[in-house]
Amino acid sequence: MASSGGKKRILILGGGFAGVYTAMYLGKLMTAAERANIEVTIVSNENYIVFQPFLPEVISGTIETLHCITPIRRMAKHAQLYTRLIEEIDIEKKTVRLAPEYVPKPIVLKYDHLVVGLGTKLNYDLVPGMREHAIPFKYLGDALRLRNQAVGVLEEAAIEKDPEERKRLLTFIVGGGGFSGVECIAELNDFLTCAIRAYPGIRREEIRCVLLQSADRILPELGESLAIYAQEILEGRGVEIQLNVRLKAVSGDGAIVVDKATKESVVIPSRTIVTTVPSAPHDLVTSLPCELDRGRIVVTENLDVPNHPGLWAVGDCAAVPQVDGITSPPTAQHALRQAKTCAHNILATIRGTKMKRFGFTGLGKLASLGRMSAVAEVFGFKMKGIVAWVFWRTVYLSKFPGFDRQIRIGIDWLLDLLLPRDITQVRIFQHEAIIQEHFHAGEKIFDQGDYGDKLYSVVKGEAEIIVNGKCVATIGEGQVFGEIALVSDQPRSAAVVAKVDTDVISVSRPAFKQLATHLPGVRATVEGIMRSRGVDTSALDSSNDTPQEGESHG
Repeated sequence: MASSGGKKRILILGGGFAGVYTAMYLGKLMTAAERANIEVTIVSNENYIVFQPFLPEVISGTIETLHCITPIRRMAKHAQLYTRLIEEIDIEKKTVRLAPEYVPKPIVLKYDHLVVGLGTKLNYDLVPGMREHAIPFKYLGDALRLRNQAVGVLEEAAIEKDPEERKRLLTFIVGGGGFSGVECIAELNDFLTCAIRAYPGIRREEIRCVLLQSADRILPELGESLAIYAQEILEGRGVEIQLNVRLKAVSGDGAIVVDKATKESVVIPSRTIVTTVPSAPHDLVTSLPCELDRGRIVVTENLDVPNHPGLWAVGDCAAVPQVDGITSPPTAQHALRQAKTCAHNILATIRGTKMKRFGFTGLGKLASLGRMSAVAEVFGFKMKGIVAWVFWRTVYLSKFPGFDRQIRIGIDWLLDLLLPRDITQVRIFQHEAIIQEHFHAGEKIFDQGDYGDKLYSVVKGEAEIIVNGKCVATIGEGQVFGEIALVSDQPRSAAVVAKVDTDVISVSRPAFKQLATHLPGVRATVEGIMRSRGVDTSALDSSNDTPQEGESHG
């Protein structure tokens, strides 16, 4: 158990703005004597903080990937950092258990003051198939993944002959018309417009970028006039905006969108679906014995949690009351001020001096629309166009932590004006061998004549086996299909179509061969399934072969 005898221990959970800046302000506000007697520790999944406003520009390549992040150790120089997952928070014992990393042993940290700044997680439960097939837009890896996906589908579309598949490849969907969704679709659309200059076989009118919004206008956080201006700008650049619609389901082939008024559903074929839908409370937050307000920890105006001495909460996971009577919104500008107030009040508690209340109510709101255009509402003043864009860049560049990073970003912006954007694809994301997939009712899981690349097992729902256009059987939960073509290296002898909304587990060809060769019982089970269907099992002998290079691309 990690501990430091005699020292006051301040433990901060979360590596976002709220958590890291709390540690920074603690370091600035402590005296030299206090630094020797107070131990500040941060626990974060990563050793860097992401500057969220610049994340969309990673998609377009306007900013280099690593330039929108800053190492936590350089920001919070007086804090110790643990890059571990958190397994348990024990309020009674005042301990936090961290998951093992390279050495398979957990770490238990004691504390006197605990600051919870864990933020939120994506609410995948809102939309079936979203976890399996959509790209979230919250972290640095998400932006890089989306950029690679965009380049990858352009490469495929450039050589695709089937017009329907080509249309699916060149359709890009973003769910959510708030700040994140608007900035994401704007930068993605700009990037695609620039990138296709290197793809002479792809015309600009073939690119379809769709923004889905459940409200009656985008950017509901801003005034109506600015929201209308933003919509006109995006639509003028070719972005299709659908209002009053809801994302109902997502699969590998597209998205089902429901009109909220008519309740009619439409399938939009697409290989690239991005989600910026509302978040859900962090599991560790909901496990705490604290009062919650819509999944956020209720705190006082001093940022401390009632009835739990030494417990504090900041950022997106905290319901912070403001002097204007509303709950503090989950934005970076509020998190920074909460961090400063929290740091002051923790030290005031240790020193026995008076705490101060959180008095910030917000400065304004800004949204970039890409290509030298933005909208802003600051202290009641409204700006739009290039003036707002210059203001947006100036404000956020000045707020970016680290002078070295500010210089790098400034140079990136200058070079973006002079040089073409990069279209290289870095394959750092490996496809998982065993995954869960979602299929809509009526959606084809695979077609007759397709290459046998996966084995499937039904988790929920039903599917029909179709041979030459005729249904010959129905399969349900717990049943396996797709094994014949997988082990025989022959084309699929039938098509399989989801009869209702269906979830399956799929096992890739290389993974199946490894399982059949080395895991007892797998081979015998598959042989039994094949014999029950009157299939010769001698083809299974090929599963003993070692997968060769290129097989995973089947």
